[in-house]
Amino acid sequence: MRSLGLKDDEIKNFANPEHWLGYFPPLAKEDLSQMGLKVDWRRSFITTDANPYYDSFVRWQFLKLKEKNRIQFGKRYTIFSPKDGQPCMDHDRSSGEGVGPQEYTLIKLKAVKPYPEKLKSLSGRDVFLVAATLRAETMYGQTNCWLKPDMKYVVFESVKDGVLVCTMRAARNLSYQGYTAVDGKVNVIMEVTGQDLMGMGLKAPLSGFDVVYTLPMLTIKPNKGTGVVTSVPSDSPDDFAAFRDMKKKQAFREKYGIKDEMVLPFDPVPIIDIAGIGNLAAVTIVEQMKIQSQNDRVKLEEAHNLVYMKGFYEGVMAIGKYKGTSVQEAKKLVQQDLIKSGEAIIYMEPEKEVISRSADECVVALCDQWYLNYGDKDWKNTVKESLTHVETYSEEVRKNFEATLDWLHEHACSRSYGLGTKLPWDPQYLIESLSDSTIYMAYYTVAHLLQGGTFDGSAGSPVGIKPEQMTPEVWDFIFLNAKFPKTTIPKNVLENLKKEFEFWYPVDLRVSGKDLVPNHLTYFLYNHCGIWPNDKSKWPQSIRANGHLLLNSEKMSKSTGNFLTLRDAIGKFSADGMRFALATAGDHIEDANFVEKMADAGLLRLYAYLEWVKEILETKETLRIGPTNSYHDRVFESEINKCIIECQDNYEKMLYSAACRIGFFEFQASRDRYRELSINGMHRDLVIRFIEVQTLLLSPVCPHLCEYIWELLNKNESIMNARWPTAGKVDEILLQSAQYLSDAAHEFRLRKSKSMQVKGKKGAVQKVEKPTHCTIWIAKTYPPWQATVLTTLKSLYQGNNNVLPDMKVIAQEWKNKPDLKKHMKRVMPFVQTIRESLEKKGIKALNLMLGFSEKEVLETNREYLQNTLEVEGISVRFSEEGDEKNKEECCPGEPFIVFRAEPSVPVMFINSQPHNGHFQLTVPIRQDDTVDKIVTKIRHLDKSIKDTPVRMLRYEDPVAGPRKMPVFEQPELGKVDISQTAAFSINTELRTVSLMENGKSVQLGDTLVYMVTKHS
Repeated sequence: MRSLGLKDDEIKNFANPEHWLGYFPPLAKEDLSQMGLKVDWRRSFITTDANPYYDSFVRWQFLKLKEKNRIQFGKRYTIFSPKDGQPCMDHDRSSGEGVGPQEYTLIKLKAVKPYPEKLKSLSGRDVFLVAATLRAETMYGQTNCWLKPDMKYVVFESVKDGVLVCTMRAARNLSYQGYTAVDGKVNVIMEVTGQDLMGMGLKAPLSGFDVVYTLPMLTIKPNKGTGVVTSVPSDSPDDFAAFRDMKKKQAFREKYGIKDEMVLPFDPVPIIDIAGIGNLAAVTIVEQMKIQSQNDRVKLEEAHNLVYMKGFYEGVMAIGKYKGTSVQEAKKLVQQDLIKSGEAIIYMEPEKEVISRSADECVVALCDQWYLNYGDKDWKNTVKESLTHVETYSEEVRKNFEATLDWLHEHACSRSYGLGTKLPWDPQYLIESLSDSTIYMAYYTVAHLLQGGTFDGSAGSPVGIKPEQMTPEVWDFIFLNAKFPKTTIPKNVLENLKKEFEFWYPVDLRVSGKDLVPNHLTYFLYNHCGIWPNDKSKWPQSIRANGHLLLNSEKMSKSTGNFLTLRDAIGKFSADGMRFALATAGDHIEDANFVEKMADAGLLRLYAYLEWVKEILETKETLRIGPTNSYHDRVFESEINKCIIECQDNYEKMLYSAACRIGFFEFQASRDRYRELSINGMHRDLVIRFIEVQTLLLSPVCPHLCEYIWELLNKNESIMNARWPTAGKVDEILLQSAQYLSDAAHEFRLRKSKSMQVKGKKGAVQKVEKPTHCTIWIAKTYPPWQATVLTTLKSLYQGNNNVLPDMKVIAQEWKNKPDLKKHMKRVMPFVQTIRESLEKKGIKALNLMLGFSEKEVLETNREYLQNTLEVEGISVRFSEEGDEKNKEECCPGEPFIVFRAEPSVPVMFINSQPHNGHFQLTVPIRQDDTVDKIVTKIRHLDKSIKDTPVRMLRYEDPVAGPRKMPVFEQPELGKVDISQTAAFSINTELRTVSLMENGKSVQLGDTLVYMVTKHS
């Protein structure tokens, strides 16, 4: 709060909800109720562990869970910080949040005598190299054991498993799991390197070989497993590639002192049958993928994932006690047998590195602890049911919840140090922070009546309730609708607390980070279902998980200087500019990216909108009035209505980036199209409605700017009191036709550009004459063969969950369509075109007919098309009237345009009016041009004329007239007006122009005159 510029006394006042009214507009409970909300932001203030009221609430919560047997006690594996001497829960970690224990089977590879020189002193004892594996069922195929030559290993005393050899990191984990005499203490006998033990003989459990040997592998990682890796080349691509290299490279063997008899007699052992691959899966896949050596890490990782997945889900044991059993069944059975025989032990380590807030690398320890039994089948099923009713706003978030529920079993809920509430039945333990913060929303509903406006409740209760009066029976009455308890609290006061809870619950919305889905948010669901298992009305309604915030595409960090304080951000971009940039930074659970350049650009867009509004309001009297029934008026009106609906939908889903995209950027683009396409100008009423709607749509994100514009519109009340705009009818067919026009115009411009470039010799591009006219060919229907293809594709699309199947599946359909045989060469290219169109337009790309008349749309917008294509004339014709090429090139919704340059004769047009800014122009005259067409050409060449009326005159003497000195005050002397009905004719060979006037042909010479009735 100090970063906002608040002083200490102001911060203290924030503890009282009433003081929030000075910073936020007040909202009465009734107002919120009418809005359909149950969120009281004035009550959502933080409580602390020093708050006796909240302590009593937490104790009640845990007593209820204990009563329902949801909390149990026992030894459990947990992430543990040796330095702190305590379990390290998610919120106690500086890194590794969400990481849990990973279970391995530790295979005990017994050293065969004589021992290597380094181990001679242990000749009278059993020594075991311990290898961690996730695949105990593959131990039948062991051919050797891998060690890293330069890696350090420790030889240490185990309580009941003899002398063990592994890395110090693994030994440290084992020491907290009951394998050493003293927890946390590793009794190291000696330290060795992998090279010291290279070539040592081992007895491998379940292996068909009497003795296997330690061999060098250079890629073993010290931070995973034990540093000892048992090798199964038949089912591990990495092992096979390394073992093959060892066999091939004698020099490599000699370098590490490996004898031939330790390698050459050994071959991969078939242990698992996989359909389609065989019983030597790793060998087969490595050879198929042409993996050359153990250094081909990318391919090896791909091969590893493929073999392990196929082996687990489709594999069948081909050897041993469980031959014929699926790998999924045999996996646990083989592990149990190995442990029972003493040839293996269970080993746990963190899935990934976990660092506590005290900078300690955590281990997995076997601890006595109270834990929430989230693995309980009934409880888990209840939570799964509740999740089906929760709105997650993102399918990915829902899948993350489902995945968490699949693996979540237990959660340690106690600790013996730090802040927290003591377990009511075992006060030596405190309730850890993640566990006591799962249903505190229920406490918020009554907090204002218990602790008043203070964080710690020190001011006492406004209704006179003391902390010690909040017994479990009192909480039962408030939250569980139990009978009225024996208490000194007045009945009306307690009933008021109960009413507050009943009004505000359930939790309509819980907002938090995506990283809390695997823990806090899942516990939030569990504990609500645990406290109210039979009352679904109290279960959470929606959870909105968000991503993290990046700054300029990088993680924010004070150490790197990549951070931006709230004060600096507002000073740089303004409050609304900052809000707009944050809103558009990203949606769903992907990390939002605040890019300063984009924030600058957004700020400029907002400023441009404001300036445009001011300009429109100053000049609105010049805008068109009357009926709003032109084609583009109706399109713009439908676009406004559609934008209101779609923008509201995105706001309700809390997709603010999408809301801004649709409600601002795309809405502004609609306005720009309307402005461009309205040949006769924009309609005043529609433009004012656009401004009102745009301002309302933007107001949740940019309230200050929108309030200012609302005042410019002379609105009496604040925009904060304005209702959401009401959407009128949306004419989808009309909008489709408008999109068709936009797409067609874009395609026409591209074709025009291509038509003006012809490749000459050696690929050189030569420009051709600029086209002056064009013909647009449109199709009424698809040819029969294309109609058959579309009908088939639509059937496949709808029968495949609205997704087109693979090309192979589609190609099979043509075998049953004899009418397509003659067109097979064109079928698949047509399918590919439709597939691309389907991605852009959706299922309407598969319709045989359009919902509108292409001809009508194109002819209605002929003037716009002529302007945008810079041509003088456009004709629209049906493809049936053209040749075969036209019929092939176009289909419904896909017009085909042909450009051409019609002959012309240049004529000089001069302006002889005194004191004007108009000069001479060279205008091309074409056959059958009219006066109106020529005036349009003049306007195009002389932009200053705009809408000013233009007169065209000819010389009485077309030869001598242009050569005479004009009379200054008589610019029309010797000139005659050309009639509006006159038609021009040209002779391209003689380069002459004439016109038909009053039934006579009049030669015009090479010069004509134009005049404007009003000087520009």
